[in-house]
Amino acid sequence: MKMVHLVIGILSVVLIGGAGVWGAWCWYRVRSSRLFWHLLRAGQVAVVLETALGGVLVLMGRKVSDLHLIYGLLPLAISIVAEQLRIASAQMVLDARGFSSAAEVGELPDSEQRLVVTTIVQRELGVMVLAALVIFVLLVRAASTGG
Repeated sequence: MKMVHLVIGILSVVLIGGAGVWGAWCWYRVRSSRLFWHLLRAGQVAVVLETALGGVLVLMGRKVSDLHLIYGLLPLAISIVAEQLRIASAQMVLDARGFSSAAEVGELPDSEQRLVVTTIVQRELGVMVLAALVIFVLLVRAASTGG
């Protein structure tokens, strides 16, 4: 069980780290990427599995430092907060431009619609890239405090 925890932990670090680096590049280049979202979601699943396995190990009596537990649990909390911020970011862009709903954007000329959508996608990408990079650091730190 400890070996599975280790392997899933390495997988989590690689997936989240890859998502963070690739997403930062895409954000910088102002382009969307399905690869980013696939890496991010796979990394999030790996983090959930890793946390569950860690919980099982603790319940089985494995002793770990408090820091390891904190660094291992914070990625879940950050993922949840980041998803909420990502969802709110679209509304923030609409509010900043004076739109009360997405339907109003549909009435704009195509070029202006594209600009609003690009702004929303960039904001969502930025939020999730930042979250991925923070989670990556926390996972690396968790790995360094594990026994």
